[in-house]
Amino acid sequence: MYGSKCCKTVFALGAGLACGAAQAQSGVLLYGGVDANLEYVNHFSTVTPSADNGFSTGPGTNLYRLNSGGLSGSRFGMRGTEDLGGGLKAIFVLEGGFGVDNGGIQQGGRLFGRQAFVGVDSKGIGTFTFGRQYISWFDALANFSPTAFSTQYEPIVAEIGMDFRSDNTVKYTGVFGPVTASANWSFGNGVLGNGEVPGQSRRDTGYGAALTYDSGPFSATVGYNQYNPTLTTAGDTGTFKKAAVATSYSFDGRAKLMAGYRWGQSKAADDSTILRDDFYWVGANYNFNRGIDLTLGYYYDDIKKFGDRSMKNPWQISFIADYHLSKRTDVYLTTAYAKNAGLNFDTSAVSFINGYFLGTGQSSMFGAAVGIRHNF
Repeated sequence: MYGSKCCKTVFALGAGLACGAAQAQSGVLLYGGVDANLEYVNHFSTVTPSADNGFSTGPGTNLYRLNSGGLSGSRFGMRGTEDLGGGLKAIFVLEGGFGVDNGGIQQGGRLFGRQAFVGVDSKGIGTFTFGRQYISWFDALANFSPTAFSTQYEPIVAEIGMDFRSDNTVKYTGVFGPVTASANWSFGNGVLGNGEVPGQSRRDTGYGAALTYDSGPFSATVGYNQYNPTLTTAGDTGTFKKAAVATSYSFDGRAKLMAGYRWGQSKAADDSTILRDDFYWVGANYNFNRGIDLTLGYYYDDIKKFGDRSMKNPWQISFIADYHLSKRTDVYLTTAYAKNAGLNFDTSAVSFINGYFLGTGQSSMFGAAVGIRHNF
């Protein structure tokens, strides 16, 4: 999962630093995860769509491959804290993603492409962080997604947008009893453009907020996000808006039901509509006593308007069976079937950038993978 918790090895970097009469302690946690699987996908396009070929596809065929990242992206990272006294702590996170299939760095070749931020945490006030990090409603909605934003078969970009991990971002998170409040502002995210261009202060900016209530078995969240991506070489920006509500209910700590709705509207610089849709999802998790977790999720996108084109509404069903060999190692089966789109609602023309391009003339896609994951 994109935000999954890992078992961590602790390396103490110092017993303490004297500063006047105060004593400060420092510590760094080194952590990571390695996830690989063998995958089969049908109806996969032989041609990769792009702007150069008009987003055209080729005939559909079967795909067999060794894949990196099924339940969570392979990663390495470190996080640290320093007690500054008076309820104040300095914090940082540096986390990079890599492909275990080829050893290459992911996230566009960034060394710490998953997360890279520094900040302060103040008891009773909240946490302020600065850098590349997950946006507010990613954190909120992850707990209401059936597969918790699993890497392989989760339509995360369709659901929450391309900027779910954002550059140049200032973020606040505060916990007040059962309520968690979060808000973020990005000065320029480089997903589609360059960001932070002199004289073009709106270019690639983004902002959002989320409120989550979690008390006992019942939880609920509401969030909003706006991204203003660069859409032309001249620097013209669009306006991509999304809002969502979701809820969940847990039974005896073993079963969990959840559902959500996301409103979306994406407009070009001339205010014409690129995409207007309503996204729905429902799902369930169940934990057996013998270390087996089962997950079932259903996703449906009601496309109200897609430029001047017409397309059938895509839907997808996903299933995961995860068996824990130990606290740190598990083996899994993950499958998904999508109709009226490639897996994860990749339609090429909409360009959801998930890479499961549906072959020409095909209307459905099935994928399955068996894999192993080790956290450290």
